[in-house]
Amino acid sequence: MRLVTFDAGRVGRIDGEEVIELDCGSTREWFERGGEVPETGARLPLADVRLRAPIVPKKFFHTAGNFASHDEELQSVNWSHPAHKGIVFFQNVDAIIGPDDPIVYPEGLTKELDYEIELGIVIGKAGKWFSPEEAPDYIAGYLVFNDITARDIQRREMVSGVFSFSKAIDTFCPIGPWIVTADEVPDPQALALELRVNGDVRQVGNTKDMRLSIPHLVAYHSPQGYSAGDIITTGTVSGVAAVQPNPFDFYLQPGDVIDAEIPGVGTLRNRVVGWNDAHDGPPYTNSL
Repeated sequence: MRLVTFDAGRVGRIDGEEVIELDCGSTREWFERGGEVPETGARLPLADVRLRAPIVPKKFFHTAGNFASHDEELQSVNWSHPAHKGIVFFQNVDAIIGPDDPIVYPEGLTKELDYEIELGIVIGKAGKWFSPEEAPDYIAGYLVFNDITARDIQRREMVSGVFSFSKAIDTFCPIGPWIVTADEVPDPQALALELRVNGDVRQVGNTKDMRLSIPHLVAYHSPQGYSAGDIITTGTVSGVAAVQPNPFDFYLQPGDVIDAEIPGVGTLRNRVVGWNDAHDGPPYTNSL
């Protein structure tokens, strides 16, 4: 099943070229009810609806350093601290946007806007303190995540060994285009990932190269406790702009179109827009 949020917060599932509306207030509620949700009877052409971020979780767990190729390429960035596998931090859920929503370039804060394609794992039920062998019972679905990052801010954060603000600025958390339920992904540990900017391939990888497998990752975070609808990310693959010989030829700019694609899960497209295209008044500026 492809589970969507559309228009003004309506919930549905995709059936061919139609969206069948479901009688619940959110996709989180759908998971909380174990999918036992009736249809409203409304069927709408998919082409006529506006897809939104498919879910707003209660908790959004970030993972870093989980793909060896990305970890190795980051050595050239000279972080003050390594990004060890399995490191976790929380995303700002208010930064979430959906497919075709604009990523706003905050010119007053950063000059080094980067991209990171990741697989998002959606938790289907509440739970804590469980093993990797038990983890599949908690995995309900998958989505595409693009971890937008201000590298110049991240570099300053890494002096203290942590990063969060650089990835949590408004509109920096595109997810979607829908949630594919776990029964439709036969082997989540064999998914190709590809990110393109204006059609040019920037990142290529595969979930088979994760250093911590999906069940181990889900179990690893379980002591923090899960709610139905929570999201865990896998970490990104190699090819980010920051590691290129001249990263300023690769950093995102207003007008860029990003396609983050995981076959079998979906393609998430977002355009970068300038501050003045999204806000009245000059760019926000602040420094510490």
